[in-house]
Amino acid sequence: MSQRIYIPCDTTALSLGADQIAEAVQQEIEQRDLDATIVRNGSRGMLWLEPLVEVDTAQGRVGYGAVSAQQVSALFDAGMLDGNQQHESCIGLVEEHPFLKKQQRLTFARSGITDPISIEDYIALDGFNGLKNAIAMQPQNIVDEVKTSGLRGRGGAAFPTGIKWQTVLDTPSEQKYIVCNADEGDSGTFADRLVMECDPFMLIEGMTISGLAVHATQGYIYLRSEYPVAHKLLNEAIERAYKAGYLGEDILGSGKRFDLEVRLGAGAYICGEETSLLDSLEGKRGLVRAKPPLPAIVGLFGQPTVVNNVLSFAAVPYILDKGGQSYADYGMGRSRGTLPLQLAGNVKQGGLVELAFGISLRELMEDFGGGTLTGKPLKAVQVGGPLGAYLPASQWDTPVDYEEFAAVGAVLGHGGVVMFDETVDMGEQARFSMEFCKVESCGKCTPCRIGSTRGVEVIDRIRSGENANANWVLLEDLCETMIDGSLCAMGGMTPFPVQSVMKYFPEELSAAR
Repeated sequence: MSQRIYIPCDTTALSLGADQIAEAVQQEIEQRDLDATIVRNGSRGMLWLEPLVEVDTAQGRVGYGAVSAQQVSALFDAGMLDGNQQHESCIGLVEEHPFLKKQQRLTFARSGITDPISIEDYIALDGFNGLKNAIAMQPQNIVDEVKTSGLRGRGGAAFPTGIKWQTVLDTPSEQKYIVCNADEGDSGTFADRLVMECDPFMLIEGMTISGLAVHATQGYIYLRSEYPVAHKLLNEAIERAYKAGYLGEDILGSGKRFDLEVRLGAGAYICGEETSLLDSLEGKRGLVRAKPPLPAIVGLFGQPTVVNNVLSFAAVPYILDKGGQSYADYGMGRSRGTLPLQLAGNVKQGGLVELAFGISLRELMEDFGGGTLTGKPLKAVQVGGPLGAYLPASQWDTPVDYEEFAAVGAVLGHGGVVMFDETVDMGEQARFSMEFCKVESCGKCTPCRIGSTRGVEVIDRIRSGENANANWVLLEDLCETMIDGSLCAMGGMTPFPVQSVMKYFPEELSAAR
């Protein structure tokens, strides 16, 4: 059997020259007349080691990290195909790397192992088992299994997925929809992208199961336009799923129908909010809708609609394959299962870490992240995207759990963890939070549209020493108004990072105060 050399094809690896590496490897194979084949796999999530080249050996898959095209010839000279691990870029057996070995991968169990668009590879690693089980079940039983799992929305709101599905199932309508929110716009997040680029059939399977659960026959993936590689791979995977009978009017000969297509967003952060996403999907300008009615009752084109994040749908195949209780056995309290956390910012080992709820932030940043890239002391960490609070050292022992985070005024959101060392200007970070909202607000409600604009102005006055005490009080009042009066989380959460700077880093917001 031809020896396999794995070279990833995800966005991170491509941006660092993976295609050029693949060309160089192919040249070496031909020039040396070797019996070897290149497989373009997904990423393992160890992004600081990309492009990570792996080679099948008798001992297992041996990895070579941060490879460049210029190193390829030397890798072959060093005996890469023979399992020789002497080259400086060798990290040994990939599965034994501490970053991977300490994880609990349920959603990302296949990531980096397979060719993302090979149905054969997907099926060989338990793919579509959940769908086959769901086809034989009644819709209510599917929903009950999701309820048993304790799965909550992984997009930020953490609403129980099974309850949302139950609402759609119980709402009578001739047409229902499944919508996947793939508009991953939070800073420091990339888990959705890795699902779509490294294991797209898992998302397709999860959405199809959701359709069977609520009697929906049409699904849409609302994908951010900044993800062209994900767009290409998703479309290819969907086409192959249709040809193999996993999508269409007669799924696996069951007589049940589900159709799926990708729609591109246009770069608006606000369209990560489900109701503005639905407006955009309908061809309108993305504006937040007032609730009620809920999208589960009056959603896309006025019909009952399941709107879930990529990670929520991606968890479903495991639940329907292994059982809801198997998933619920992971985690703590009301936070069940695993959460794919994404380490970014000033971090030595940036990447994806999937763990059961319960690990502390400190463990995550030190044991997995390896501290800061600069080697300087860590000052603050922002979890949950640009609307999340900046957490000081006193809160780093907080367990990764929805309720534990809420108790300290923080949010888990989509699981993005952005680290900052001691050189960061926290006053500037507070200003950025308001400025981000000013730029990205849909403009529908006054507290968000005007509040963020005034917020930038007030912070500028405080930082310049202009009537600092009075403006500090004004900023406190403004934050409360935005939290209480905004139509959605965009305006309602923008004050969180500002308030955290005011509470924990006040001297950096106003040296003159």
